Amino acid sequence: MKVQLYNTLTHSKEEFKPIDPNEVRIYSCGPTVYSYAHIGNFRTYVFMDSLRRILKYNGYNLKHVMNITDVGHLTSDADTGEDKMEKAAKKEGKNPYEIAEFYTKAFMDDMHKLNIDMPNIISKATDNIPEMLEMVKEIIKNGYAYETSKGIYFDVSKLDKYPVLSNNKLEGQEAGARIEVDPEKRNPYDFAIWIKAPENHMMKWDSPWGPSYPGWHLECSAMSRKFLGPKFDIHTGGVDHIPIHHENEIAQSKGATGQIPANYWMHCEFLLIDGGKMSKSLGNIYTLKTLAENGIEPLAYKLFCFSSHYRNKLNFTFEGVKSYQKALERLRNGYEKHLTGTATVQESKLKEYENKFHEAINDDLNIPLAMSTVWEVIREENKSVQYAKLIEKFDEVLGLDLKNYKKYQTKVDVPEEVQKLVEKRTLARKEKNWAESDKLRDEIKNLGYSVKDTANGVEIEKIL
Repeated sequence: MKVQLYNTLTHSKEEFKPIDPNEVRIYSCGPTVYSYAHIGNFRTYVFMDSLRRILKYNGYNLKHVMNITDVGHLTSDADTGEDKMEKAAKKEGKNPYEIAEFYTKAFMDDMHKLNIDMPNIISKATDNIPEMLEMVKEIIKNGYAYETSKGIYFDVSKLDKYPVLSNNKLEGQEAGARIEVDPEKRNPYDFAIWIKAPENHMMKWDSPWGPSYPGWHLECSAMSRKFLGPKFDIHTGGVDHIPIHHENEIAQSKGATGQIPANYWMHCEFLLIDGGKMSKSLGNIYTLKTLAENGIEPLAYKLFCFSSHYRNKLNFTFEGVKSYQKALERLRNGYEKHLTGTATVQESKLKEYENKFHEAINDDLNIPLAMSTVWEVIREENKSVQYAKLIEKFDEVLGLDLKNYKKYQTKVDVPEEVQKLVEKRTLARKEKNWAESDKLRDEIKNLGYSVKDTANGVEIEKIL
């Protein structure tokens, strides 16, 4: 079955054709490890996870690289401001390497909680400085860069086309609207690939131009070439990378090798918070820890991400995501019921469901449509272990860890007041006093709990 992917480079959905039919090579922009990653960041990594899983579901072997940016990412995505790592180090009274180690571990822990299928190679920018220096020298030798008192700048006027992803026109834009105008630049849109370090700068390396450090854009170009070669299949990131970071990656690679490094460029849309952007001033920079404090599992957030196509904006509200916590529990319960079912299902029906799911995921990662098939199977009245096995197969793509549902089951700590009301309600039901039973159920609900009468007795759940 063919895989269709939307390519930002061509602004169209295309049939995916890897360079090497035996191995798909992917590069994903990883985190800048100066702080905890927030849920907006993780929407992009859930998208990355889905792409990996879908390609593997289709039988492809992957060579996938993700960087860890631990130097060079300025507070502006362009060429202004302080290095984020240095700024965090000063704020926390540590050196940048300690900051990087702490937040890299926190990021990896969160990725594990989301059951993200991790890239084969994860590499820190600071472990690849020689490759970056070599690339700068090549770009200069090919006539695409020049030196100023601040560093080495890439000359965008030497390119046949710039930009190529966003199709923004530079003419008519106010100079400096995107980046600070440096009087030494030949063009206002030239960008730093190698930055000369001030004397008190913590992270710097010897170079032909004195103590310096790499530009953020250079890191990804040099690292993707080192691990994947000058030409690979897919480059992923968030839509915020399109106008600056990925445009400049392409420019650098063309300056060094004469070609655009990836054939397919894929980008995940923004996560909105209550209809607007995340912002420190609004106090809505939420992390997985924030969700946990509100009774929301990381995998419930992942399921929430599946409610919208990766190329559409997704609006986060606590009320909305809490409904996906309940949906995740229903999914686990439905899977468990099928797992203990005894019905026999015709192979043709199983194949029909499998084809519907497969067609959806292969249509540019249409997980929302694929989920509709998952719910159809969950709701099948005839409970069958065959359906459970089919759901397990679907979960190879979803990554919701349904097979291990039992480890997520937690005992509800029920207050004594609620427990007594439950006991009274149980007695009322035995006496068939339905009015009293309903009254007690409402009292329990007002205290933040719900009761469910099952074949195994009364189940008490905390209302999210």
